[in-house]
Amino acid sequence: MASFEEFKRANQQYAAGFDKGDLVTPPARKVAVVTCMDARLHPEAFLGLELGDAHVIRNAGGRVSEDAIRSLVISERLLGTEEIVVIHHTDCGMLTFSNEDLAAKIREDLGVDASGRDFLPFSDLEGGVREDVETIRASELIPDDIEVHGAVYDVKTGELREVV
Repeated sequence: MASFEEFKRANQQYAAGFDKGDLVTPPARKVAVVTCMDARLHPEAFLGLELGDAHVIRNAGGRVSEDAIRSLVISERLLGTEEIVVIHHTDCGMLTFSNEDLAAKIREDLGVDASGRDFLPFSDLEGGVREDVETIRASELIPDDIEVHGAVYDVKTGELREVV
């Protein structure tokens, strides 16, 4: 298990050779990516991105939640992104539970009532991508001229497949 002390040591090595301090704030490729926090995903690698190329917004399931919309609005309105890509992935944990399941676990483990909270699970991988793409397109905060794409990343093969 990595500890914060290990992170600090690794950062010292990273900082010693760091030469990207002059990058500008807006992403060079004018794109924002919404994807899952799953540790098996390295979106910069599988999308061919370099430091400074894109905004990568990660959360459980790569869901377009209110907070993801907040980040996309800032990315687009203040930092010039012109394209958004939503990427879900195979073997995602968000496919394995319902809101009720997680609320019951929270109640059992913590004694807290989480019923009524939407943790945004989904039961259909491509359907979840389509739903999130539609959430972006339907948002009054994201202009219609912003390109929005959806895709599924395969954790076994490393391949990215567009969802239309």
